[in-house]
Amino acid sequence: MPFVLIDKPRPHVTLITLNRPERMNAMAFDVMVPFREALEEVSRDNDTRAVVITGAGRGFCSGADLESAGAPPGIDGLTLSTIALRSMELLDDVVRAMRRVHQPVIAAINGPAIGGGMCLSLAADIRLAAETALFRAAGINNGLTASELGLSYLLPRAIGASRAFEIMLSGRDVDAAEAERIGLVSRTVPGDKLLDACYDLAERIAGFSRPGVELTKRSLWSGLDASSLDAHMGQEGLGQLYVRLTTQNFDEAIAARKQNRPPDFKD
Repeated sequence: MPFVLIDKPRPHVTLITLNRPERMNAMAFDVMVPFREALEEVSRDNDTRAVVITGAGRGFCSGADLESAGAPPGIDGLTLSTIALRSMELLDDVVRAMRRVHQPVIAAINGPAIGGGMCLSLAADIRLAAETALFRAAGINNGLTASELGLSYLLPRAIGASRAFEIMLSGRDVDAAEAERIGLVSRTVPGDKLLDACYDLAERIAGFSRPGVELTKRSLWSGLDASSLDAHMGQEGLGQLYVRLTTQNFDEAIAARKQNRPPDFKD
């Protein structure tokens, strides 16, 4: 059985599942390499309008595989120092690949998201959690730093600096209820309803304008990086004008509202 599964549970919705449940979907290279490839494949799939990511079994992702991590590809003849650099680059590329996916990425956090698994969840555009979910910035507990795979960049932007400092420096667990309260996840749902909740959200997104959704995703991420409000508003305005002037979406939305029907965007 492959370590990464790709399914289409509903029209225009793709599910990517980390499939190593006996290791809590730990980030062995045998898992992360095909996961990155799956993200790139799904991003190129023009039938996919939204992506859901989850873990098989009782966990989302337990982070570093401490027993059988394997080796990154293409390291023959390299020293340990360079192998370490290649390894970190590969894992960093997984986070970058999640952000580069054209479609919105919804993380279905079905259980523990620990260490690198927490980082993966933060790289998604939207997070929904089962009641059994928990988050832990585990590096600090292992005598390392809690800063890895973009976490010290993404977490303060998601929940604010003070909470991020406290969670990363203490290494404590954040359960699903707290995660919802502090905005780490959008909402918490019963575990047996998690995927359906994600699919419902994905289908709602899939009904909107394709470039409208993609540009909104780009603008939101760009806003996290923006150096100034003026610079970001300029980019937002260009995206809005692009969709307004190159599609008939706005006119269709007005007509649909008058006719009391869902809009049918053709782009």
